[in-house]
Amino acid sequence: MSLPAGVVHKRRATITNLPLYYSGHLLKKLPKEKDFNKYYGELRGTTLFLYQDDTQDTYTEKVDLEQLKSMELKFPSQKKAPTIFNLSLHKKELQLKMDNLDTGKEWRGYILTVVNKEIPSKLKLLPGQMLLLQDVLDQERRRNNQRQCPTLPPRPRFLQSASASLTTSEDELDQRAPEFPACFFSVSRQEAERMLEANPECGSIILRPSTLANNYALTLRQLMPSGPVMKNYRVTSTTDGFVIELDTAVTVSSLIDVLNYFLEKTEYRYHPYRTPQLYNTCIDMSPATKHVNMTPPTPKSKPLPRAKVAPTMHSQAKEELLPPPTKPEENDYMVPEDECPDVHNLKLVPFDEELHEVLRLRRENVYTEILSLEVTTEVNETTEPSHSGKAQWTTESDS
Repeated sequence: MSLPAGVVHKRRATITNLPLYYSGHLLKKLPKEKDFNKYYGELRGTTLFLYQDDTQDTYTEKVDLEQLKSMELKFPSQKKAPTIFNLSLHKKELQLKMDNLDTGKEWRGYILTVVNKEIPSKLKLLPGQMLLLQDVLDQERRRNNQRQCPTLPPRPRFLQSASASLTTSEDELDQRAPEFPACFFSVSRQEAERMLEANPECGSIILRPSTLANNYALTLRQLMPSGPVMKNYRVTSTTDGFVIELDTAVTVSSLIDVLNYFLEKTEYRYHPYRTPQLYNTCIDMSPATKHVNMTPPTPKSKPLPRAKVAPTMHSQAKEELLPPPTKPEENDYMVPEDECPDVHNLKLVPFDEELHEVLRLRRENVYTEILSLEVTTEVNETTEPSHSGKAQWTTESDS
C-alpha cells in the first residue's frame, strides 16, 4: 500500500533537509552504462536527489551539483532529437535525458541558476517561469548567506608570527573530523551491545567507529516478538557525505542525518543512547564549621642559644611593694633602719617607748660603772692606805 503524497513529501524534506526548487521525471546514464535508467528527480538546493518512483520516500542516489563544470546539450542543432544534457562534474560525467525540449529547458534553467547564483542570460522561458526562477534565486542566496560564517576579527600580532607548521591547508580542512551526535561512543561492537543490553532505559541506538578506516557503524537494539535483537549497520564516509549500507544505499550529509534517518525509519520508537546520570537520594548534615581566624599568624621567634657559662643566681624571694608613706602622727619620729640612712625607707617608732628604753640602758650603765668604781676603791684601800685621799677625790670628781 502506497503512502499519501503529502506524507512522502514530508519525509523527503526531513531526510534531505533542503528546500525543494524543481521536480519531475527524467532519465540518467553514466558513460559506462548502455541504457538510461528512469528516475524521479528533485532539485533541492544544489543537490539532485534521484528516487525510483514518485512514491518512494528515500532517495536512491544523489548528485552534488556544486562541482558542476558545464551542462551542454548533446544535439543542439537537431530540434527533433531527444533532449540529452552532458553534465561534467569534478570527478565524473553523466547524462540526463528529458521527455521533451521544454522540460529540458526548465531543468537546465533551474540547475544553472542554483549553481551559478544567477539566471542564464540566453535562457528563453515564459515570463511566469522567469519569475519562478527569480524566487528560487533569492531563496538560494538567503540560504547561502545563512551558511556563511561571520568574518573573524584580525589575528593578534603574536599569532601572525606563528610558525607555518601550525597552519592548516585546504586538504587538512576537508579531512577534519565530522560533527558527532550525543549517542556517539568510541567503543567496539561487543561493548556497544553490552551497553544497550545492560541499560535499555538509556536508549537503543549507539553510533560508533568501525573497524575499517574512516568508516562508522550503528548498533540498534530492536524489540522483536521473540525478544530484543542486536543489529549493526555500516556507515561509509565518502566525499559526498555518509552512505548507509542498506539494500538500497542511502547517502546523507552528516552523522546527525544518519541518526535522524534511523529515527524516521523506526517511527521514533527507539531513542539515542544517553549516558545514565546518577543522583543522590540522601542529604547528609555536615558539622558546623568552626570559627576561622582570618588574621595571619604571628611568626614565632627563634629560641636563643643557651649560655655556656654558669648563670647568675637570683633570689627566689620577690621584693614586696611597700604601701605609700602615711602622714606621721604626733609624738612619732622617723628612725633609720640601717646604719646607712635611706630617706625612702623609714620606720615610725613611738617616742615614749624608745626614750624609756634609752634611759633604762643609761641607768644600767651608770650603776655598772658605780659598782665597778666601788670595787676598785675597796681594793686600793686595802693595798695602798697612804693614797686613800687621792682615790677618794677621784671618785668624787667622777661622780
